[in-house]
Amino acid sequence: MQYDDQDEFSSADDFSKTQLKREAAAMHDLGVKLVNMGSNTLKQLPLDEELLTNIKLAQKIANKREGYRRQLQYLGKLLRQRDTDDLLLAIDKIENRALYEAAHFHALEQWRDRILQQGDDGVQAFLDQYPHADRQQLRQWVRQAKKEQEQNKPPAAARALFKYIRGVTETTAS
Repeated sequence: MQYDDQDEFSSADDFSKTQLKREAAAMHDLGVKLVNMGSNTLKQLPLDEELLTNIKLAQKIANKREGYRRQLQYLGKLLRQRDTDDLLLAIDKIENRALYEAAHFHALEQWRDRILQQGDDGVQAFLDQYPHADRQQLRQWVRQAKKEQEQNKPPAAARALFKYIRGVTETTAS
């Protein structure tokens, strides 16, 4: 019997068996992660009613060894049938919230430092990014901050500038 390069069961876009197993294992691990989350965290995730019901059921039967294992398999199957990109993104945001907040804080500090160092050029760069900001208020804080620095006073104007920058960037992000 002679076989053709392309038989009736294969096509160019088929996944390998190993790839399918990896994806199934990833969805199983995602199911375990969901089951181990608290109810407040689950409320923040984009889960449909069927998934949420099965997650809660798995949480209830966690001490029943075989039932729990089967429920996790079923949960993995349900997850494989869905597009989980939004769910994974939401979980990442929840798990890495502190990292995102730290990065945002550092970006605000960089804006403040750039404005204070560059003066009007820094103010203009900030206004290019956030056009609804108040140029006059920014320039006033730059002048005050320079005066405070020359007089060795506490950096009250630099702090006020930071708070203003935070307010402007948060209203834009919302």
